[in-house]
Amino acid sequence: MQRTPAPHTDPTWEDLVTAALLGTDRRTPGAVAPGRDAPTALLDAAAVETLRRRAGLRPARAARRPDPAPGDPRPALPPAAARRLVQLLTDRPGTVGGSRRGTAPDLMELLPQWLAMANAHGYAAPPQSLPALLDAARGRTDLRPAALTFAGERALWLARLNPDWRFALRSTPGGGAALPDPADGERVRRLWEEGLFAERVALLASIRARTPAAARELLATTWQTERAEDRLMFLDSLRTELGEADEPFLEQALADRSRNVRATAAELLSALPGSALAGRMAVRAGACVALDRLRETPSLVVEAPHECDAGMERDGVVPKAPAGRGERSWWFGQLVEAAPLATWPERLGGRTPEEIVALPVTDDWRGELHAAWCRAAVRQGDASWARALLGVPSAPEAGGPGAVSLAERARLLGTLGAPERAEWVAGFIAAHGLSEAFQLLGMCAVPWAAPLGGAVVDALNIARDAGSYPWSFSGVMGLAERCLDPAEAGRLDGLLAPPEEPEDASPGAGGYWSEAFQRLVTTLRLRAAMAAELTP
Repeated sequence: MQRTPAPHTDPTWEDLVTAALLGTDRRTPGAVAPGRDAPTALLDAAAVETLRRRAGLRPARAARRPDPAPGDPRPALPPAAARRLVQLLTDRPGTVGGSRRGTAPDLMELLPQWLAMANAHGYAAPPQSLPALLDAARGRTDLRPAALTFAGERALWLARLNPDWRFALRSTPGGGAALPDPADGERVRRLWEEGLFAERVALLASIRARTPAAARELLATTWQTERAEDRLMFLDSLRTELGEADEPFLEQALADRSRNVRATAAELLSALPGSALAGRMAVRAGACVALDRLRETPSLVVEAPHECDAGMERDGVVPKAPAGRGERSWWFGQLVEAAPLATWPERLGGRTPEEIVALPVTDDWRGELHAAWCRAAVRQGDASWARALLGVPSAPEAGGPGAVSLAERARLLGTLGAPERAEWVAGFIAAHGLSEAFQLLGMCAVPWAAPLGGAVVDALNIARDAGSYPWSFSGVMGLAERCLDPAEAGRLDGLLAPPEEPEDASPGAGGYWSEAFQRLVTTLRLRAAMAAELTP
C-alpha cells in the first residue's frame, strides 16, 4: 500500500527562531532542506515569515486622541530672547587645549540665570523649545524648579506622554493635579483620605501656607494611622508658618514611635523660644555653663552632662555619639543648640552676645560651645548672635583656624540681610584673600553688590600680578562669571593682556590669567545682553 505523504506545513516563527539559535546542523525546520545551503534557506524563510506576520496584522482600534495641550496666557518671549534660549539649550560644553576652557562662555551655566530672569518677567516658554528644556532639566536637578515654572502646564501635559519626562510630574506638588479649594471641606477630606502621597503632601502644604491651623488639624485626623516615613514628611510641612499654636501637637509628637519623627518635632519646638521644650533645654544647658568670677578674667566653665536620661531622649537628644566623638560633648552640643539664645544674657550677668562670645572658655570647650551657639543662631534665625559669632571679618581668627569654622560662618551669614552679607564677605576677602572665600561667596546674593564685586576683582588682580598658581582660583573665577555685576566688565578691560610673569611664577600662569579674564569679560557682556533681550 502506497503511503500518502504528509501535507507540507510552513514552519512557525518559533521554529525558525529555535533553528537559528541551535544552528541548522542540529535543527532544520520543515521548509528548509538539510545541507550546505540550509543557513541561507533559513534566512529566506525567516524573511517570508516576517513579511507574512506584518501583512497579516489586523487593524487595531484607534487609540483615543490626547486632549489638546493647555494654553499659556503669559506673554511670549521677545524674538531675541527666544533665539538666545535655543542657543543656551543647544550648547554642548567642550574643552579647549586639553583641560583649559578657552575664552568662550559656558552657556549651560548661564541657563539657570536666564530662566530666573525670564520667570521674573512672567514670560511663557516657546512651545518648540519645551522638549529641549525638559531634556535639560532631566539631566540637571538644579534646573528643574525654574525650568518647570517657565514651561508651565504644557510641561506636565508632555510629561504624561513621554516616560523620560515623568520627573516633571514628581517634581510638581500633587503631580500637576489641580488641588481643591481649602474652603471645600468635602473635597479636601476626600483627597486627604484617598489621594496619592504626592497629592496629600501638596494639599497639606497648600493649606498650611494659607491657614496654618487648618493644615495642622487636617494632619491630626489621620496622624496615628500614617506610616513613619509619611509622618516625617507631613511634620516637615509645619516649618511653614511655625508658631506657638503648633506646640501642643509637636509635644505629642515627642512621644512618637519613630526616632526621626521625635527628632524633627524637637527641632521645631526648639525653634520656638517660648515653648516648654525650649525652657527645659534652657535649664539643662544653663546647668552646664557657668561664669567663674573668681578668675582674674571672668571665664566660662563647662561641665558637660554625665548621662543622657530618658527626659533628654524624649526632647530629641540623640544618645549615641558618632564615631570619634565623645558622648559628653555630643550631648552638651545638642543641649546648647536647642536652648533659646535669650537664656545666656540673662544667665551671664546681662552681657551682650558680643561680650559673651568674647569670654574665655576653660578646658578647651570653646570650640564645642561656639559651634553649638552657631547652630542655635541659624536654627532660631538670630542675626544679633550671628554677628557676634561671625566677628569682625578682618580679625585674624576669621580666616581660620578659630572657634567658628568657615562652614559655620557661611551658615551664619544666611541669617543676615543681603547687603550686610556682601559687606562682611568683602571685608573678609580684603583681609584674607580668596583662597578661603569660596563657601562664603556662595551665600551672597546675585549679582554681587559693588563692594563685594570690587573686592573679588582686586583680589584676582593681586593674585594675577603675583604670578600665583592660577588654577587654584578657577572656582572663584567661575563664580565671578555667574555672579559679578555685568557693569564691572569695563573695569576688567585692563586685565586682558598677559601680565609680566615674575621669576618665581607658575609656568604659563600669565597666559592662563589673560584667557580667564577674557572669558570673564565675554561672559559678563553676554549676561548684560541676555538681560536686555528679556526686558520688555
